[in-house]
Amino acid sequence: MFRSFVAELQVFFQVRNSNSSLSPNELDAVFIDLFLEILEDILRLQPNFILRLKDSIETLKMELKFLITFLGDTPSQPIELETTNNVLADIEAVANDVGSLLYSFFFVTDRISVTAMTQTLSDLLGNVEHVKEEIKEHCITVAKILPSGMTPKTAVVSLFLVDSILDDLKDLMNQKDDRIASVKDQIQTIHQELMFLRSFLADMKAGRQNPELEYYFIQIRDLAYEVKYVVSSFAPVWYLTIRLPQVMEKINLIRIRLQEMKKKHDAGMLKDAEYPSQKILLQDQRAHIGHKYFVGLEDEATKIKGQLIGGNHNLEIISIFGMPGLGKTTLANELYHDPWIVQKFDKSAWCVVSQTYRTRNILIDILTSMNELNEDAIIDMDDDTLGQKLHKSLSGRKYIVVMDDIWNVKAWHDIENYFPKNNKGSRLLFTTRNEDVGTEAFAFVHPLKPLTKEECWYLLQKKVFYDEPCPKELMDVGEEIARNCDGLPLAVVVIAVVVANMEKKRELWKDVAERLSSHISKESNMYIDKLQLSYNYLPMHLKPCFLYFGAFEEDREIAVRKLILLWVSEGFIEKVEHRSSEDVAQECLTDLINRGLVMVAKRRSDGGVKACNVHDLLSDMCLRIAEKDNFLKVIQK
Repeated sequence: MFRSFVAELQVFFQVRNSNSSLSPNELDAVFIDLFLEILEDILRLQPNFILRLKDSIETLKMELKFLITFLGDTPSQPIELETTNNVLADIEAVANDVGSLLYSFFFVTDRISVTAMTQTLSDLLGNVEHVKEEIKEHCITVAKILPSGMTPKTAVVSLFLVDSILDDLKDLMNQKDDRIASVKDQIQTIHQELMFLRSFLADMKAGRQNPELEYYFIQIRDLAYEVKYVVSSFAPVWYLTIRLPQVMEKINLIRIRLQEMKKKHDAGMLKDAEYPSQKILLQDQRAHIGHKYFVGLEDEATKIKGQLIGGNHNLEIISIFGMPGLGKTTLANELYHDPWIVQKFDKSAWCVVSQTYRTRNILIDILTSMNELNEDAIIDMDDDTLGQKLHKSLSGRKYIVVMDDIWNVKAWHDIENYFPKNNKGSRLLFTTRNEDVGTEAFAFVHPLKPLTKEECWYLLQKKVFYDEPCPKELMDVGEEIARNCDGLPLAVVVIAVVVANMEKKRELWKDVAERLSSHISKESNMYIDKLQLSYNYLPMHLKPCFLYFGAFEEDREIAVRKLILLWVSEGFIEKVEHRSSEDVAQECLTDLINRGLVMVAKRRSDGGVKACNVHDLLSDMCLRIAEKDNFLKVIQK
């Protein structure tokens, strides 16, 4: 059985025997990296017979690291170029030879002799030297080697992200590294040129959104990544002396094109931005944007309120269901904090369930919401202990618990026994996008309907003008915008912020109305395209900050301190003299909140934001845009 297993294991030491979604370059690099780890372990264990081979193995390690560098510095997709294809094929052959060597070292019944291994290593290093000569010839022949899929190629660009990469490049120059000493002047020249182009672009941009300008920001960023990647990897000096002048040629080409664009810019001939830039809101306008309006939910709120505080003394469940964005959580939150309801219950708690839930997390959320749980004691409690603690804290008391965004009735059944049925008139309030959840839990079911076009228009006016009347010249186009939100309150709210940030000009509002009407889809995510309009109108520096919310678990509160530190470390935040990056990041967050894209989950005692989150639909939108634009990809467990 062991020998049979060993024979099957051999396929794992061959590059092409893996079914993978990785590009050929990435797949080769992954296998070479695996082999490097195995070689590291061999050197660490240092069996007696390996001592004679130590120098050869160390050399092989360095050569393999350079091959990974080349794979990362070459187009990751197959291209019709004979020299490139030949080099990549030979690198793969070397990787397979290394795999065969390691397989024989560990698993061949007749252990390979030291002499034979010495000869095999010598042959391998000879093959690597041949590949390096091919690489050298290839680099001289091919004038433009594209940056790889191993360096970011996202269409989401931030001016400050470019700054961050350039800072990293400067740090590399300041390091005392003998390996790059002979090319340091070239690196410094490239850095200066990229800094110049970055400033040149920033001056031309001057607050406007223009596709051509953003394209060149991406070009500069990718060049900076390219230089940083090559210089900080394991490339030998001869490789740097070939590659760096090629980068310089690309920079010169961009400089020429930008100078031509500058002439158009100065002559006012630049193409209009696809999405016009928005003016910054005045302080009093910001307050208006944040004001809540309870539209279209009044009747359901009255019915549910009666069921919460009236009815019999049995434990009853009330379910609010409807498609995402209709205001289920908003309605539940209004009821949960209603003073009249608050005073009727001894205990109240709120938890978020979501699609991928853990019973333990639900119990912790409920207990924490009631201030019944010492966080230090959580580690020592299993699920049943937490459940018993919940049962004890609710026994003999009239309680109300909101279970927000519950997808499956199983989540309720998993914790049902921990809720005492004590004839005190306790209530459970569900919000769900699935009607069956309420039905199967024997709940009073309240379906929410989309807003009428009149309700949409009323909500839009209140969000944009507060208590001021809408100008007559904007009435018809404003009604058109409201109508194109298709009755979704969330869409009305975020689009209202878009138009509130604009000048009150008919042509600008008309553009928004037309873009909304063009986003027509009847699929399950039919509203995401409409919501995406609010993303498209964001200033360039806020786009990566907003998309980053897609990296967090849906429905979970995000600690603002953690979020800000991540934004800063990712390079999304501008470096402003005499100001901390954290303060600047806080302003970015406040801007996103004022635009209706981010919600405040908790506030500090001084009124600042302690935790935040985003709506489910907006989270889905972040993930979709982030994946499409190669910004980030979340892999579900």
